[in-house]
Amino acid sequence: MTEDDLLKKWLNNDLTDAEKEAFSKRNDYALNQDIIDKAQYFKASNFSKADDFETFKAKYNVRSSVNRLNWLKPVLRIAGILVIGLAVYFTMFINNSLVEERTLLAEKTTIHLPDVSKVTLNADSEITYDKDTWFDARQLNLKGEAYFKVAKGKTFDVITKNGTVTVVGTEFNVKSRTNYFEVQCYEGIVKVTSDTIVRQLLAGDTFRVLNNSFTENKTDDTAPQWTNNRSSFKSVPLRIVVEELERQYNVKVILKDVDDTRQFSGGFAHNNLENALFAITQPMNLTFEISSSKQVLIHGNKN
Repeated sequence: MTEDDLLKKWLNNDLTDAEKEAFSKRNDYALNQDIIDKAQYFKASNFSKADDFETFKAKYNVRSSVNRLNWLKPVLRIAGILVIGLAVYFTMFINNSLVEERTLLAEKTTIHLPDVSKVTLNADSEITYDKDTWFDARQLNLKGEAYFKVAKGKTFDVITKNGTVTVVGTEFNVKSRTNYFEVQCYEGIVKVTSDTIVRQLLAGDTFRVLNNSFTENKTDDTAPQWTNNRSSFKSVPLRIVVEELERQYNVKVILKDVDDTRQFSGGFAHNNLENALFAITQPMNLTFEISSSKQVLIHGNKN
């Protein structure tokens, strides 16, 4: 007997006991029974007529095929909702409170923090902080160089890869570059921690770790000179001076026959590239040429 014949007899309630047992073991028995059970709750329209067996079989085959092939749809729908929900959560509740401020090459900017503290960023620098937790924990992360005027209040922390600066209300400058960490205090008291070195700075004190070598010094300045468009240096390798020139003028400097470890003291202005190059090269008996608007060559003495 074919499966269609067996199904037809089952629908007409004409199955023998043996046939009923065989039919109940079919894979689609539960589906068939479910159709019959639910059919009793529906009332036919006055304008409908009973389907013959062939029509029923066609509808049954379509429904059976759809049910078997599309069982994953609810699961996929739930998974999609979860993915969208997580994306919205991370966008609105995780990342939304994080503030990031940065400067490009040859750019400076001043940012006002939620407590009216003020930060001036030097070129190619970046700060990040959480605005939602700011008044509970005044702290920010710094990459590069920044000058801070901190409003009095709770402890204020500036965190860098080279060390941490802690204050209450004061003015200070922090420079955190590769192998160069420097803090200058202009007002109030600053606590600096870098690895195992901990110092408390008063106005005029300078803390510096350069190539893993720690030094302390004094400054007569009342604010960092770069805020007035001039970079100044005291006994630093020429390499550091050249890197700062590149930041301030957005140029590439190529050194030829030059010892970039030579110590340099002095400075340059940010408003004229040629004058800046004179200020750097003349004291060191070097020469330069501007090969294009974006490239500078500095030559050493071959003698």
